[in-house]
Amino acid sequence: MILLLAFFIGLFTGLRSLTPPAITAWAAYLGWLKLHSPLAWIGSTWAVGLYTLLALGELVADKLPKTPSRTAPPGLIARLAMGGLCAACIAMAGELGNQGLIIGTILGIVGALVGGFGGYQVRKRLVQALDMPDYVIALVEDAITIGGSLWVVTRF
Repeated sequence: MILLLAFFIGLFTGLRSLTPPAITAWAAYLGWLKLHSPLAWIGSTWAVGLYTLLALGELVADKLPKTPSRTAPPGLIARLAMGGLCAACIAMAGELGNQGLIIGTILGIVGALVGGFGGYQVRKRLVQALDMPDYVIALVEDAITIGGSLWVVTRF
């Protein structure tokens, strides 16, 4: 189950690169995720504050017309890195402990790839099929990312 959760947090990171890390940081800060070195820093006050501010900025920036595609190299690299980080935290907090860091990281990266490319295609097709403005579908995507990430970090 832990490995599936690691994949899912990566998938949600593919949709929004900074929202799942903010939720993961809050979960560690609140004690929902019991993390030890080397990932315990994500539950620090400064990490929670930084990731929260970055996530809020991303939620706004995603709706702007000039925002680059999530599949462009800078956004995709951020999604892969953050997906790996969040999934490593999930795997480490589960029954795998420190042994789950590598497999969790890999699953998070794979999930971020699926979420990044799959999310792009789904969003594009929904906008066309429903003849709706992009930002409406983006808001639904925000809700899925937030709700899904919360669901993952509360499984412990």
